[in-house]
Amino acid sequence: MRGRVYGADHDDPDPGPQPGHVYRELVGGPLDGLLLDVTGCSESELEEGAALITEIGAYGPGGRALYAPRPADPHRWDWGGDVP
Repeated sequence: MRGRVYGADHDDPDPGPQPGHVYRELVGGPLDGLLLDVTGCSESELEEGAALITEIGAYGPGGRALYAPRPADPHRWDWGGDVP
């Protein structure tokens, strides 16, 4: 798996996935293409998805982008919109 991990610093020399971690790919919306580290999340947490803080969504700094698992492919999480 390749790509940048959500939450990695822009100046991080290795912003990609780390060995031993579990990731979900974010699809669509402001965080499209990023990987979300879900290491240690419970099955119920994985089923719920996440509201991820982003500065580049519809509500600017402090807004959140909603992502939920794709029914046919739960390793890919689809964007469901932005919230304040």
